[in-house]
Amino acid sequence: MEYPSKLIERAVEEISKLPGIGKKTALRLALHLLKESENNTLSLSEALVDLRTKTKYCKLCLNISDAEVCNVCSSHRRDRSIICVVEDTRDVLAIENTSQYTGLYHVLGGVISPIEGIGPGELNIEQLLKRVENTEDPVKEIIFALSPTMEGDTTAFYLTKKLKSFDVNISTIARGIPIGGELEYADEITLGRSIVSRTSYKQGD
Repeated sequence: MEYPSKLIERAVEEISKLPGIGKKTALRLALHLLKESENNTLSLSEALVDLRTKTKYCKLCLNISDAEVCNVCSSHRRDRSIICVVEDTRDVLAIENTSQYTGLYHVLGGVISPIEGIGPGELNIEQLLKRVENTEDPVKEIIFALSPTMEGDTTAFYLTKKLKSFDVNISTIARGIPIGGELEYADEITLGRSIVSRTSYKQGD
């Protein structure tokens, strides 16, 4: 594709690196930004720079946050005895949108996937174990809200073994989510019912 300007070409190259955006869509977006007022375009660029440089992660649950402790972990209305283990922030947002869960979260930052070279050491598992060890906020239940994929099941199995020595109930969301599906794409009603109807997790199930 021929571009009228090296600046346009560079913008297209960068925009097309975003998931789901091809070169043609990137070109339309670049030309749209060029037609927008300078203030609007600069506002977008500033927002992206702030997103990359100022975003923090909650020191407790490791979810994206504006402060050291996120709004969920700092809320006195949440049940601190329950921790819902999820893959990433998108899953937190999906569960929060159901308005069916009132406990805390723990973001693993992914799932165990040998094919992609992701092992337990690359995930936030040690932080979860430290939270369970903490006697100031006793944890009574751990909920696995991981996508029903082979990687999700492998991660749940590994976590269960690590949590075996603790006096804590382990449950998993009900399988209202299609096998092989991603949690973030489940509709709110199905996901909400899966949280409410969670079942005890047993190795080998």
